[in-house]
Amino acid sequence: MSQQIVLGGVGGQGVLFITKILAQVALDMGQSVLVSETHGMAQRGGIVVSHLKVGNFKSPLIRPGTADILLSFHPESVLNHRHYLKEDGKIIANTNDESPLSINATKLAIAMGAPIAANLILLGFALSKKLLYCSVTDVEKYLTKEGMRNIETNIKALKLGVTKGETQ
Repeated sequence: MSQQIVLGGVGGQGVLFITKILAQVALDMGQSVLVSETHGMAQRGGIVVSHLKVGNFKSPLIRPGTADILLSFHPESVLNHRHYLKEDGKIIANTNDESPLSINATKLAIAMGAPIAANLILLGFALSKKLLYCSVTDVEKYLTKEGMRNIETNIKALKLGVTKGETQ
């Protein structure tokens, strides 16, 4: 399966961490992976965007109008990066909107006492919608590898996102 995913947010939201997870999971599945990241002012809340291509691609950059999914960690990312989506592409967003493909992951992460885990809640939500090339089990396997930090919190956040996605 091939897939092109744009991940967008601001510095500190873990966009690069989720990109790393998704890329490594694809590699573990035997898939070819290309990644491109832009994170100039990432440490100061600046825009962060990653392009992730899984499958047989030649260039790491996603052209406008070709992405399958926009995983938006910040509401502005939808505005900044939606032009990358193909006509039937899907936006999965961390936002206050009440739509089938959005979740307020930030609010949920704060409620669970781990504000930094909003990224994993959003990933779990996306996985629950079965729009990504990998499964919850694939991501859990990666998150529980030896040497990973905050395993319990990360798994809890991922599963919270999955649960919310399955009931929404």
